[in-house]
Amino acid sequence: MPDPMRSYLDFEKPVAELESKIDELRTLAASGSDIGDEVARIEDKAAQALTDLYANLTPWQKTLVARHPQRPHFTDFIGGLITEFTPMAGDRKFADDEALIGGFGRFRGESICVVGQEKGATTDSRIKHNFGMARPEGYRKAVRLMEMADRFGIPVLSIVDSAGAYPGIGAEERGQAEAIARSTDACLSLGVPNIAIVTGEGMSGGAIAITTANRVLMMEHAIYSVISPEAASSILWRDGTKAQEAANSMKITAQDMLRFGVIDQILKEPSGGAHRDPAAMIATTGDAIAQALNDLRNLDPDAIRKQRRQKFLDIGRKLA
Repeated sequence: MPDPMRSYLDFEKPVAELESKIDELRTLAASGSDIGDEVARIEDKAAQALTDLYANLTPWQKTLVARHPQRPHFTDFIGGLITEFTPMAGDRKFADDEALIGGFGRFRGESICVVGQEKGATTDSRIKHNFGMARPEGYRKAVRLMEMADRFGIPVLSIVDSAGAYPGIGAEERGQAEAIARSTDACLSLGVPNIAIVTGEGMSGGAIAITTANRVLMMEHAIYSVISPEAASSILWRDGTKAQEAANSMKITAQDMLRFGVIDQILKEPSGGAHRDPAAMIATTGDAIAQALNDLRNLDPDAIRKQRRQKFLDIGRKLA
């Protein structure tokens, strides 16, 4: 049954109308009306409309899906995949940043270090997590945890979903660019396997700081880019209203990223996007993580570093 709290995107209007009609008919059926066949017919029609719609999304529509507030977030993946998770706070220099969460737990019985951005799901939690836009102390916390994981031979998992690093004055004064660079360097220096998954938005240096991994996976309708469509529109045309045109030109989709060799694998989303069936998406993600870790299990630290560095050196040189 459709979730009454589901948020529909503008381009999903035809599906929204059909599902609204289904709800009305179900209400009638509950009162004794014999309309079961009609309900089933419209359900099939709605399901087919949703499948057809999501099979032909434009880059801008994928951008809207990637930003959908009901997509699974960092805490959802932790709850569904990681047991005994113990979050670690602070960068040991300035403060704790709740936009970027990190800690240690177990993935299918094995120790793992997990870092990632959390956008929040409610107004209060979004404010608490600064909408997933990390400050320098967030990236320094990530470096601290990655170095600890490296010291104890524990693989690192990054869950990436951010509109970018926080651009505020305080963040810049505390060395935002330097913190991002050091986090990227820490990823490249790891002698343990690291896996990164772009689950929604992977924007700018705020994403690459924890996405420089041996295996980079990306959800089917996620986006990954050096700049948001809105920012690109403002820079290129000095007109922020051309974000849709920018998105359609920027090559930001998972399909583009796979073709260019930026990512290694696309994770197929449930029909209608990950937000329609978060549990299924989390299960698919878990299987992909397990496979990626298994592929890297027998490599020694030098081989792991070499493979990771070569992967990024090959970007732009080899097209898939």
